Amino acid sequence: MQDEKHGDLEESLGFAQIYNGGFFNKKVKILDSTLREGEQAPGISFTKRQRLQIGWMLDYFGVNAIEISPIISDSHFDSCKELVKAKLSATIVAHGRALKEDIDVALNCDASFYAMYHSVSDIHLRYKLNISREDALNRTLTALDYAKSHGLQVRVTLEDASRADPIYLREFAKALYEANVDRISVPDTVGAMKPSGMYRLVKSVKEVAPVPIDVHCHNDMGLSLANALAGYEAGADQVHTTVGGLGERTGITDLSQFVLALYVLYGVKLDVRYEMLNDVYKILEEYIDYKMPSNQPIMGENAYKHKAGTHIAAILNNPMAYELVSPEFLGRKRKVVFSELIGKNGASFLLKVLGVESDESLAKMVAHGVKSLQMGDLFELELNDEIKQRIITSGEGK
Repeated sequence: MQDEKHGDLEESLGFAQIYNGGFFNKKVKILDSTLREGEQAPGISFTKRQRLQIGWMLDYFGVNAIEISPIISDSHFDSCKELVKAKLSATIVAHGRALKEDIDVALNCDASFYAMYHSVSDIHLRYKLNISREDALNRTLTALDYAKSHGLQVRVTLEDASRADPIYLREFAKALYEANVDRISVPDTVGAMKPSGMYRLVKSVKEVAPVPIDVHCHNDMGLSLANALAGYEAGADQVHTTVGGLGERTGITDLSQFVLALYVLYGVKLDVRYEMLNDVYKILEEYIDYKMPSNQPIMGENAYKHKAGTHIAAILNNPMAYELVSPEFLGRKRKVVFSELIGKNGASFLLKVLGVESDESLAKMVAHGVKSLQMGDLFELELNDEIKQRIITSGEGK
């Protein structure tokens, strides 16, 4: 497969794809929950206007569904209703409890898809809801029947599925299937799964409930992306994400990381505008005064910065030496960092950019001088088209 701006992706991966087991070319849908799960992150709150703008941008980017909870407040209700009214390409999924009153709110929003959740683990049933397993199932089936009778498509989330009794979980899922549920979401609510466990969990549910499966993976142990990919391999056809991985506690699977992992590791190029990712993330940061960690994969500030002298020398010859896809593919820019780690090649590059003719002796002298300053990072330089042309003209990077 070809990345038009970065050459052959298979060449970029090289022999790594042998260990990865080859491409797994199965399409998957993206449900983005920035407007629901994302707003549950501590310190995060959107205005109605911001929710609508984020929703429009996510729709234009190409997600398949956008989740929002109209039951939270009047502002959330209005936001949900406006998004439904906008008739976006993405399905607007109204999220709420397995209760008649919540379903009525979704109906009043004119939503066509309702996502209800109910706990299935014993620790939740006892300490959160104080009800029995039988009551939990009956309550959910009653709510499902009510929603379906009012023309809604319904997804049921088996909350805390990863800590539920496997036998009870399968009984619950089978009952939902027999009651004509449209989707079942299998969440790792507290990030308790390792990838092999998430794979088996999704397989177990699919065996008894052959309906479309969602996965919703929390990042408490830093495994949300790995578990989402494991769920995808196990047969889930929709994965929940948020911009920046925002969500309750440490959040869930990050949108950019998931879509790029599919593209790079699985050979699945979704029908999304990858080059919009930078704009989507920037507008979110502006709205909520939130700065992603600089070392965050894909969209973090450092993701396309190159510092070590040997790295800089290599990317001047071919960026694929230290990049899997080009930054332009994601709407980003490549930068080089000049610091006390600079080497002969980096110093020669810097001199050429400054318009100074250099030879090996001068380059070594400059590198030695920068190192002797011991000032850490000195400055960054965007490797734009003008700089690239200077490199080509000067003969650097050949």
